[in-house]
Amino acid sequence: MRDLKGRIGSVASSEKITGAMKMISSAKMHKAESALRRVRPFRDQIQNTIDHLISADAEYSSPLTEIRPVKRRAIVLLSSDEGLCGAFNMNLFKRTLEIINQARMAETENPVMFVVYPIGKKASKFAQKLVGDNVEIVTADEMTAKSSAEDIARFTGELTREFIAGKVDCVEVVYTHYKSASKQILATRQLLPIAADDLATGEKVERNKPYLFEPDVNTIYNEVLPLYVLSSMQEAICSNRVSEQAARVMACLLYTSPSPRDS
Repeated sequence: MRDLKGRIGSVASSEKITGAMKMISSAKMHKAESALRRVRPFRDQIQNTIDHLISADAEYSSPLTEIRPVKRRAIVLLSSDEGLCGAFNMNLFKRTLEIINQARMAETENPVMFVVYPIGKKASKFAQKLVGDNVEIVTADEMTAKSSAEDIARFTGELTREFIAGKVDCVEVVYTHYKSASKQILATRQLLPIAADDLATGEKVERNKPYLFEPDVNTIYNEVLPLYVLSSMQEAICSNRVSEQAARVMACLLYTSPSPRDS
């Protein structure tokens, strides 16, 4: 009886701690969700501008849309800094391993070199296990799972310059896409090169509307595309942050929910 009472007290104490963790995670989730909602109007406006440019009868080109043979493939792996969020980080790591293993299985004469950018303490620890013949780890010192918008802009600008210089031929982001508090989906988004299908995802603009572009269309196009890449990175990072807190809330709910035996 004494042992049973001790176990009951321990479980009750753990439930109080878990309940407090759930309240904190819920508050953080709502805050991160608000940040995600603030990012989307910026991305929508960039997409709207691109739609107008594409609808114009003009020729345009950009180094950010250049498709070339992939010899060095960059992967930005997002994760959390803390644990206690269920299988949130493990699913991201599994997706990264799938990408690398699929490329290894499809290798011919010229193997693809992977350049992994881990963002978050959990991703940094995991990335050390990936170091091998065709995997290189690049640590972005200014980037964490809680980096500011300025740090994200600097990091995205660095990735863009690496792509333009030909140091990497493809840039992808592995993250968790936030659908709702109870549903998050693993996602892989290609940042660079920008695919033509991605640029054409917005609503079609009526061609009979007259638009005057100053300066020319190609100049505006090359000014807008880096902002498009930045908005895609910001949306992926914000979505991953909300998904992290949602996963932590769900983990707390599973811990505190009564089992069928108890009911």
